[in-house]
Amino acid sequence: MTPSVAAVKKHLARLSACTRCPHMHRPAVIGRPAASRVILIGQAPGDKEPKLGRPFAWTAGKTLFKWFHEALGWSEDETRDRIYFAAVCRCFPGKKDTGGDRVPDDDEIATCSRWLAAEFELLRPQLVLPVGKLAITQFLPVAPLNDLIGRSFSISYHGHAADCIPLPHPSGASPWHRMEPGKTLLRQALQRIAAHPAMKG
Repeated sequence: MTPSVAAVKKHLARLSACTRCPHMHRPAVIGRPAASRVILIGQAPGDKEPKLGRPFAWTAGKTLFKWFHEALGWSEDETRDRIYFAAVCRCFPGKKDTGGDRVPDDDEIATCSRWLAAEFELLRPQLVLPVGKLAITQFLPVAPLNDLIGRSFSISYHGHAADCIPLPHPSGASPWHRMEPGKTLLRQALQRIAAHPAMKG
């Protein structure tokens, strides 16, 4: 049974109030209360997302929503309404001394994973879409993107079985999805997503 929007809103309110990671920059960035059987998991918000108040709000998001539009004909609004947006870590990790966003550390990932576990319990997703290497490695063994993108995997996360179709990170910093074999493998992944029964709900 699909959870109520009210139950999802209650979860998001608890998540918004989280203060467990001292080095993370609050607030937690949350998506819409989509009572969906499809969950998309990014790495962590960038510096623009907390100000704009939604995941994938900047340039990587533009690319991601373009992919969904090409595969499914959905607008950004429709995608946000139909897919539950999560992340490995929900707060902006801050910048590295050398520039660029800091990658969350193992303790932060472990601490924040309680929210993802709660979302699996609440939503019972049939389809999991991890975006980028950090998100993919929460569900699948470490492997080159060439061996992962374009395929569907059966996974179990906190005792919950689901299909997993990984996606590359849509960041402008990564050229992988813009050159072969990345372009073809991405297209295959999007075709698999579009054909999945959970997308029809």
